[in-house]
Amino acid sequence: MTKMDPRSVPLLNEMHPDLRKVVERFAQIAPFKFRLTEVLRAPARQRQLVAAGASKTLRSRHLPHPKDGLSRAFDLIPLVDMDNDGKVEVEEMYAWPLYHKLAPAMKQAARDVGVPIEWGGDWRSFKDGPHWQLPWKQYP
Repeated sequence: MTKMDPRSVPLLNEMHPDLRKVVERFAQIAPFKFRLTEVLRAPARQRQLVAAGASKTLRSRHLPHPKDGLSRAFDLIPLVDMDNDGKVEVEEMYAWPLYHKLAPAMKQAARDVGVPIEWGGDWRSFKDGPHWQLPWKQYP
């Protein structure tokens, strides 16, 4: 049974096939429901995010790759009603404890399909819990 929100399914077509394999495997083993929020990102959107301080680079892995036009990154949010009030609020979607529960399953999914992956939550500076990407070294 998949834990991926149905609204995420069309976004799978925006990502590199190896990244898609990881997400599809993750959907089978995720500890709870999730939604992809951003995959392919236009340069104008990336400039907006940098200006707002939500990103630190104009060389984002979300931008269309010149070779195939696909993204090498995605953002996802957990869909967990932590306070059991019947809805998932923004604070819950971006709660770090949930990302720390998702990360091991995502890393396991990547190992299962033999694709390297990097998590923004592992970065030394500018931690980015929702962000996952293919490494530059293996996917230039």
